[in-house]
Amino acid sequence: MSDIEAPSTGPGSLRLDTLVRLRWLAIIGQAATVLVVNVGLRFPLPLGFCFMLIALSAWLNIIIRIRYPANLRLGNVPAVALLAYDILQLGGLLYLTGGLDNPFSILLLVPVIISATTLAPQATVVLGLMVVGMASLLAIVHWPLPWHPDRVLSIPLAYSAGTWVALVLSCVFSGIYTFRVAEEARQLAKALTATELVLAREQHLYALDGLAAAAAHQLGTPLATIALVVRELEHATAPGDPHSEDIALLKSQVKRCRDILAKLTSLPGEGDDHHLARLPLSHLLEEVAEPYRAFPTEIVIKPGVGGGAEPVGRRNPAIVHGLGNLVENAVDFARSRVEVASAWDAERVSVIISDDGPGFASGIIARIGEPYVTTRARTGDGRADHEAGGLGLGFFIAKTLLERTGARVRLANREAPESGAVITVEWPRTRMDAELAEATAAAETIA
Repeated sequence: MSDIEAPSTGPGSLRLDTLVRLRWLAIIGQAATVLVVNVGLRFPLPLGFCFMLIALSAWLNIIIRIRYPANLRLGNVPAVALLAYDILQLGGLLYLTGGLDNPFSILLLVPVIISATTLAPQATVVLGLMVVGMASLLAIVHWPLPWHPDRVLSIPLAYSAGTWVALVLSCVFSGIYTFRVAEEARQLAKALTATELVLAREQHLYALDGLAAAAAHQLGTPLATIALVVRELEHATAPGDPHSEDIALLKSQVKRCRDILAKLTSLPGEGDDHHLARLPLSHLLEEVAEPYRAFPTEIVIKPGVGGGAEPVGRRNPAIVHGLGNLVENAVDFARSRVEVASAWDAERVSVIISDDGPGFASGIIARIGEPYVTTRARTGDGRADHEAGGLGLGFFIAKTLLERTGARVRLANREAPESGAVITVEWPRTRMDAELAEATAAAETIA
């Protein structure tokens, strides 16, 4: 769908607790390795310096646990700083225990892999360069590799150079590979989340179908009573009475309510011949605006602008109802004027509905189109005008119906000093032409 966005599952979602737990695992592994090498194998090594670096990591973990909540989500900068510390700490241990000749030098890749999985590519590049620099330094400068005191261990230069090349290539390959796999998983998660949102919206709309039928049944009796009272008031009102215009308007709105209820309660097969009718875009806009011309607000249908012939499509009830709801919403909020414009070219067809009202509130414009989010104005004391508004379902239904036809709905406010809302509904031109071709083929088959 056009405007549905899944919750963020991309880079920058690394939890602090994850780093803390991994560092505790590294601390335990480092301490165990140093003890096994020194006590078990009886290789001499600077035990005090090694445990100083290990204790530094332990103290850092303790401070982090006390200072920050475990569920804290880290941004790129603090996450890179913590992973950079891990590279430096491990580099210090490797410096004390043989540099790149130490087989545990492969662990320098771990921070890069973690970054490629959870952080932005720029962060992974920074850490990768840091690992390459650390590996280059350790290949040149380091203390001797712990070994038997009575034996001389000579590591060929070619072997050390090969270890450096393997580490650098592994850093590049593992970083790119891990990032691609993690990115595909993130994209799949986003797609699944977006699908769930679409299904939830569709389920909500289908539930409203049953509510609409029930409401149509329940509203029939009170609407008949209102129509009877209006008729009696009309008969009792003398010609020229100042209230006659109000009664006439009320009568027209009662008739409109009856027409709407009749559509809700009509069988699905009724009126199918209209679905195959060819309708130019200008005629469609006139049909959409016609029910609202009885209101004091002026509705202006501006001439279409575009190259080539005017788009002609089939009369889709979803488009008629969706655009009609948007026009009604614009009439409700406009001060005096609503404009309905159209534009087209070889690739797209657009309908722009604008008004001169207060426009969309900045704090709610991103949520308009969700169920029960209303855009109604507020009263003078700042409270929502519930008497004038609905439940916020109108725009949700209109947006969902239009998106079903392949449209994209965009909301915006007019640029200052002008005020008012602007709603743009845009279809691919190929979609409209394809629907017309299908309708024409179906009509020829019926004939």
